[in-house]
Parts: sequence; structure tokens; C-alpha cells
Amino acid sequence: MLAGRYRLAESIGRGGMGKVWRAHDEVLHRVVAVKELTAGRFAAEADRLVLHARTQKEARAAARITHPGVVTVHDVLEHDDRPWIVMQYVDGPSLADAAKEAGTIEAREAARIGLHVLGALRAAHAAGVLHRDVKPGNVLLARDGRVLLTDFGIAAIEGDSTITRTGELVGSIDYLAPERVRGGDPGPASDLWSLGATLYTAVEGVSPFRRTSPISTMQAVVDEEPTHPGKAGALASVIVALLRKNPADRPHADEAERMLLDAMEGRDPVAAQAYVPTQRVGRAELTSATLRQPTAPRAAPSRPAQPSTPTPSPAPTSTPAPAPSPAKSRGKWRTAVMAAVLAGLLAGGAVFVAMNHSDGGTKGGAAGHSAGPTVTKPATNGVPEGWHRVEDPKGFSLLVPDGWKRQADGDNIDYTPDNGRHRIRISMDRTPDFENPYMHLLDLEKTVGTRSGYERVKLDQNTYRDQVRSALWEFTWNERKTFPGPRHAIDQVYFGDDGTEYAVYMSSPEESWSVTREQFDIVLQHWRAPGD
Repeated sequence: MLAGRYRLAESIGRGGMGKVWRAHDEVLHRVVAVKELTAGRFAAEADRLVLHARTQKEARAAARITHPGVVTVHDVLEHDDRPWIVMQYVDGPSLADAAKEAGTIEAREAARIGLHVLGALRAAHAAGVLHRDVKPGNVLLARDGRVLLTDFGIAAIEGDSTITRTGELVGSIDYLAPERVRGGDPGPASDLWSLGATLYTAVEGVSPFRRTSPISTMQAVVDEEPTHPGKAGALASVIVALLRKNPADRPHADEAERMLLDAMEGRDPVAAQAYVPTQRVGRAELTSATLRQPTAPRAAPSRPAQPSTPTPSPAPTSTPAPAPSPAKSRGKWRTAVMAAVLAGLLAGGAVFVAMNHSDGGTKGGAAGHSAGPTVTKPATNGVPEGWHRVEDPKGFSLLVPDGWKRQADGDNIDYTPDNGRHRIRISMDRTPDFENPYMHLLDLEKTVGTRSGYERVKLDQNTYRDQVRSALWEFTWNERKTFPGPRHAIDQVYFGDDGTEYAVYMSSPEESWSVTREQFDIVLQHWRAPGD
């Protein structure tokens, strides 16, 4: 019993620094994880003081970060002249254990995991904390689909004095960024490099740079390109981008987020190609990954594709539908409005605008109408050229293309350049009738699916902005009334922490869908719900 309240049960993990126990908090009657520092028990006094300081620093680092993807620290206590950390208990294996048991992790599931870890890292970096030890063993996979980052034991905290001694290299060597191996100062890009190495290990079953000795491993990190990740599918180019040797050549976190979303949805992350180095051979240009690709695959245990947790998908736009069905309660507003929109009563506009990051394919536009700008290089303030941020009176905020105007229709807010032919729609419901967005969209599809030419592109549960209760719906149909002709829509729906259902939706004529799809990615990337 620690501190008169934490009763240790069994050991659930062990590493070079100590072990982790499953324990019971006798005061709050909950299961917790307790980290015991064992490395210092037989160390010299100076070394023991450094190890104890790192344990305290781990608790401070994690406590600075408020994010569902970071393991929460509940308490730090002294027992047996050593610090112990009481943490959130996560029921599930680490990514290292999951990959070891299965052989490899399916590429789209790995992309989903990477997206969650990236979200945790972005929150840490925003709080002035660098993790510095991102690796499969520090990524926890909860059985309910959550992904959490743990072990900030060697984190660098902005404003804290360092506790790393001169000449000391801390962290798992084959997941250290090259600049750290060379003795340079780490930055956010260093954590992203480690994330790339972690994802490589997950999909390939082997660490990309591990060699026969620490020295040869460090040399490989600094000088060698990894063997092409042949099992990574659409994730391969993202991994290559994250593993660029020069930190300035790696994508920023927001760019990496969009790439991972593309890979999670099975699309080729086109933006990642800009980060894949090329080599000229005669008249041909080959990527360095291609040049390194082996003639035979590296041996690694095979495993059947494991079911991936829901991944984000595009949100639906307006579609034709019959007259509104009766609403059972106030929470049925969206079903009724959707039916009305589909019937052409709302100018053929989209019902929701969703937040998603994915590639929209080739650029195009509707003849005689501007669908807004295509994706351009972001300005220094993060807003793409040709866009501007709108602080809506309803409390939410989003980016819209220049020239798009606000239209209100009851609780639904639209932004459009042409009275609804191209449309962003935001909907919010504080008392939703359905248990989750996926069930809501399935119910909506029963109505929409009866209309002319309706075809589902996708309707999946996903995880959007760390909200497991999310779903994405993309579909096409033939509009007969307001804007006759083939149309395309996408809808991202999710529940906020307070239970409010948010829907972000875009629709347009099919002929300009490639542009609309790119615009949708930007809208999702920069969307802010009330209070965000």
C-alpha cells in the first residue's frame, strides 16, 4: 500500500528504468497504473539523484498537457526513498506488444494510430514539451479504440533547466532523430521523426535503423536510408517524409496530419510526394525509397489484417430527398432539414460541413462558376492564400474561400459563392437523438437513398479530432430541381466533449468535385467548434 491509498496488484510492464503496476486507488475506488523507479536502487548517489529528478520531470511534463491522447498523471509520491508516479490506467497493449503478437499492423490502422499520436504531440508541443522518446513501447492501444502517448520521462520542458549531463544521449537509439544523435538540440521535428520510425516498425515488423550494435545503429540513423516500407501502402510516402534526415525537410505537424488522414482513408497522400527526395539517373528520376527497395521483402511475421478503428471520411453535401419526415423531438431537426434539402427546398445545398484532412485529387472547376481557390501554399499565418477566417455569430470559427457569403437557415449556417450551388453547411445539435453519429447517418441514408441516382461512396465510423464518436458520409445523386444534374456531397459528423453533435458538410456539382474535395480538407483542418 502506497501513501495509504494505492494498493499494488500485479506488474504489467517493465523497462530499463523501472516497472509499472496495476493498482487500486482505495480512496476514489478506481484502477490506476503506478510507475516504480527501480533503476536507481543500486546506482551511485549522483546517478540516483538524476534518475529521481527525471521521474519528477516526467510528472510535470505530462501534467502540463491537457489532451485525451496523453496518459494523465494523477499523483506523485515518495515511498522507500524513491518517487512513484500514479497514472491513468489504460486497458490494452502497447503498440510494440501488439505488433510483436500480430507480426505487423495493417497500414490504415497504423495511420489511425499515427494520427492520434500526432495529436498528442501537437498538444505537448503547444504546451512547451518535447517528448523525445516516441517509440512503439510508449504508444498504448486501449481496447475501446483510443490511442494514448505515455512516458515523458526524458521530455524537454520549455523553461526548465536540463537534467541531461554533458555527453549523455537519452532515449531509444533507433528512434532518435539524426540531429539528436549528432548532439544537436531537439525540436518538434525530432518527435515527428521518431513518429515516422515508430510507424515504420508497426507496418514492417522491424525497426528501420536497428543494427547489430549501438554504434552501427546510430550510424544508420545519421547516414543510411531505410529499406522501402513495402507493406505500408498509402502510408509509405508519409513515413518517408517524416524520416528525412534534415529536420527542415520534414513536414510540419499540420501537413503530416493531413497526410495521415489521407493514408487512413486509403488515399494516396499526394502532398507527401513533395517531401520524398528524388535522385536523377540518366534521364529518369527515381525516389530514394524506390532505389532502396529490396528485390525480396525483408522477413517479418505476417498477420491477417486486423479490423481498424473507424477512420474519418468525407462529409455529405445536399442531396435530393422527399418531403421532411416528422421529427420525433427537437433533436430530429437534422433529419427533417436533410430531407428538405434533398428535396431541393433549401437550394440544393449541403447539410453539414465536416472537419477532415484528405487529398481531393486533380483540380478543376464548374463552368461559369467559381468553386473557390484550389489548395495553395499556406501563408505564414497558416491561412491558405485565397481564404479568410470567419468568426461566426453562432460561436464557431472556420476558414472560407474569399467571396463566399454567409446565409442562415434556421439552425443551419451556410457559406456559398453562388446561392447554394457550391456550399459549406455547419449544423449543431445540443440534444441529439442518436447514440452516435454513425447511427444518425445510417438513419438519414434511409431517406436519401430513395432519391434519383443516389450512390454511397462511403459511410464509416471514424475518429475525428480524438473524438471516437464520429462518422463520415460521402455520396452522389442526380439533382432534378434547383441545380439539376449530378451532385456530390460529403459530411463529417462528431460528438463534442459536451455531447453536442457537430456536422460539417460540403456539396457541389460533380464536375467541380475535385476542387470541392480539396476545399473540404481545408475547412476541416481549420474548423473550431464553440469554445475551442
